[in-house]
Amino acid sequence: MNNTILGKVFTQRTFKDLLNGRENENYSACMNKYLNNIGSINNIFVVEELYNFLKTRYRNEYYYKNTLLNKLLLGKHSLKTTVALSEIPIEKSKADFILINGKAVVYEIKTELDSFDRLKSQINDYYSAFNHVCVVTCESNYNKLNNLLNDTPVGIYVLTKKDTLSIRKKPIENNTMLSHQAIFKLLRKSEYERIIKKVFGGIPQSNQFDHYKNCYNLFMSIDIHLAYKFVLEELKLRNVKEVEWFKSVPLPLKSLVYFSDYKKKDYVELSAFLDSEYRG
Repeated sequence: MNNTILGKVFTQRTFKDLLNGRENENYSACMNKYLNNIGSINNIFVVEELYNFLKTRYRNEYYYKNTLLNKLLLGKHSLKTTVALSEIPIEKSKADFILINGKAVVYEIKTELDSFDRLKSQINDYYSAFNHVCVVTCESNYNKLNNLLNDTPVGIYVLTKKDTLSIRKKPIENNTMLSHQAIFKLLRKSEYERIIKKVFGGIPQSNQFDHYKNCYNLFMSIDIHLAYKFVLEELKLRNVKEVEWFKSVPLPLKSLVYFSDYKKKDYVELSAFLDSEYRG
């Protein structure tokens, strides 16, 4: 059975439709395919059951990312002191999942559905902006991955069939490839301005066209290890603002909501949708 449609349910686009009262064809199709003839049910039941199918039949990137968020950020750390980032452009790659507390770790996800074709170039890109990198994969990929990464500082995590995260190889700190350019590009305008002000006592006075270039040139003169420390401090401030509301989000939707920058009204709409009866 082709289960790819399950991956189209747990997306921001699908839930934007659903929360705005619009019918979503992927949600309806999955309901008909996996939960047909089940009678009158609320949407929270639909979501949880479809997530169980995702878990057993189609462990895609969303499933891995949601597991990392639930087990690492919510299971081991605090929402107030730790931040997770997702789909962050770094050089020619996009980091799947980054966790920042005292240190920052990039987690590159390689599911049962992925190949390792671009892995080497992805890892090199990540090391230009962060000093800890791990690859998260399935049991069947472990031996091949271990052979590839055996003599590298890259860590290996395995998401087991029992849904535990097994650390097979711990990541080793690697600062040799950190690049001012790569870490500066991670920052928003307000973030790099705060760093410039902290180090130089003020922000350069220039027109809008030259402002970015002038700030970048000043940033380039900061020792790379100090610059990296300041960048992590800024990125850590991108945490969830509505902590109590976020805690009420059901497990299957934690990652989707966390990376959607929900405001209070979004949480209210989500709660109302989940409590409402499914209407196909």
